[in-house]
Amino acid sequence: MTRPSVKTRQVRDLLVKQFVAARQPADVLPSERNLAELFGVSRVTVRAALKILEEEGVLRSAPGVGTFVAAPHVSTKAPVLRSFSEEIRERGWTPGSRMVESTVGEADFVVAHDLSIEPGERYYEITRVRLADDVPLSIERVRLPERYFPDLLGHDLTGSLYALLAGVYGVQVSRHERRISAMNVDAQTAELFGVADRAAGLYVVQTAFDQNGRKVEHGRSLYRGDRYDFSMVAYAQQDIS
Repeated sequence: MTRPSVKTRQVRDLLVKQFVAARQPADVLPSERNLAELFGVSRVTVRAALKILEEEGVLRSAPGVGTFVAAPHVSTKAPVLRSFSEEIRERGWTPGSRMVESTVGEADFVVAHDLSIEPGERYYEITRVRLADDVPLSIERVRLPERYFPDLLGHDLTGSLYALLAGVYGVQVSRHERRISAMNVDAQTAELFGVADRAAGLYVVQTAFDQNGRKVEHGRSLYRGDRYDFSMVAYAQQDIS
């Protein structure tokens, strides 16, 4: 695959800043010719930058009609580890969270196993709806050991949780283990997402480890199947031909 030129990447970033970020889904962008004149580049460069944004899911095109701002759709690519907020911001949208509930509990044997703590130890459970440009993309429920994050619930939890853990507690999430399965959303979740009852969803069970190899988070999330996908890259350990 040919690596995009520096100029193409610059035009891609300008498109996000000047057009995508200021428009709503289904808004039409100027023509390639007008964009080329605006940025002082060739139409070939503009076309290449638009193609990058289409591949990222930021734009979509309709032959004979034009190029539109796409509704938020996120494709998470392994093995790159990024937070939800980073994924959304990278695509030119504004990430956000709507708090549903935050509690402190004492771990039973299941929670203790999931977090590698002792039964009876205290842990946090945080439930949030994750947003991109105020559009709900997922609902997540995460648990974290209280021992690593004293007074966590006293902080603002509507932003990036991983940025909070790093900035306040010096904990860097360095590895994820994820199990992804397909499921149909129930009526309550369908209403939240604005989709049909029993629409497709992606159910993700996730464990996060910090820079010292400690389990710092165990979570379960349900993503909209029409707006989110995960892609994997696998490498052979040896020549298998």
